[in-house]
Amino acid sequence: MRQCMDVPKVQARIKKIEGQLRAISEMVDRDVPCEDILMQINAAKNAMHKVGQVILEGHLQHCVREGIEHGDPDKTIADFTKAVEHFSRMS
Repeated sequence: MRQCMDVPKVQARIKKIEGQLRAISEMVDRDVPCEDILMQINAAKNAMHKVGQVILEGHLQHCVREGIEHGDPDKTIADFTKAVEHFSRMS
């Protein structure tokens, strides 16, 4: 699976999200206004969505292509459909 994605890019995005989550926790501790906390939650959610996009794109470019060209195209398409369904539930 590591060939499917740019691991350093994904890890960098995940580290950023971890920082956003820590910041949200600190905001709660400091009694920051709810609207500000919700804005940060939305930013973290959007960052998670972007990580999912990067991974899904890598999956399509590598795993799906490989499965269609050298494997079982029907199974590959069914598996990709499941991956898209999982990703679409993230919103």
